Amino acid sequence: MELTHFDDQGNAWMVDVGGKEDTWREAVAVGSISMTRECLERVKAGSLAKGDVLGVARVAGIMGAKRTSELIPLCHPLNLTKLSLDFSLREEAGEIQVMCRAQTRGKTGVEMEALTGVTVALLTIYDMCKAADKAMEIGQVYLAEKRGGKSKTFRNEKHKAGEGNLFHRGSLRKKEEP
Repeated sequence: MELTHFDDQGNAWMVDVGGKEDTWREAVAVGSISMTRECLERVKAGSLAKGDVLGVARVAGIMGAKRTSELIPLCHPLNLTKLSLDFSLREEAGEIQVMCRAQTRGKTGVEMEALTGVTVALLTIYDMCKAADKAMEIGQVYLAEKRGGKSKTFRNEKHKAGEGNLFHRGSLRKKEEP
C-alpha cells in the first residue's frame, strides 16, 4: 500500500487533489468514554457543576471537526456540508458512546473530520466530568463507515450498526448521494 503523504525522498507533502472531481462523501466515526456509574447518572441528570455535558460536547465536536485542517498538518481544508454528533448512554457498561457523521461534496474524504469531531467531543466530556471521576478512560475511536469518492464504500467490520442504540437518529444509511 502506497503512503500518499510522502514524496519519493520521504518528505511530507500535501497530496494534490486539484485534478479530482467533486463527489459526495460521508464518514462516520465512533468513540467511547468509560466512567463510574455515578458519574454517568450525573451526566444523564444534568447535575454536574459545569452543566449540560452532552450539549456542550456536541457543540465542541462540531467546532473541532470544522477545524481539522488546522490541527492535522496535511489535511485539506474542507467545505463541510453537514456535521452531526449523537450520544448513547450505555448504563450497563458505564460508558458514553459518541458518533460523528461528516458530509461534504468535494475532492477528498471527510474521515479525519469525523474522527476529530468524535475525539474533541470525548475530550470535552472528560473535561466536564473530571471533578466527579478522574479515572475515566477514552478509547475505541475508529472510522465506522466511509462512503463516496474513488474508493466507494468502506465499513469497519468491528463496528456493529445499531449496537447499544448508538444510531438513534437512524442506522448507517444505505443511500447514495442526495
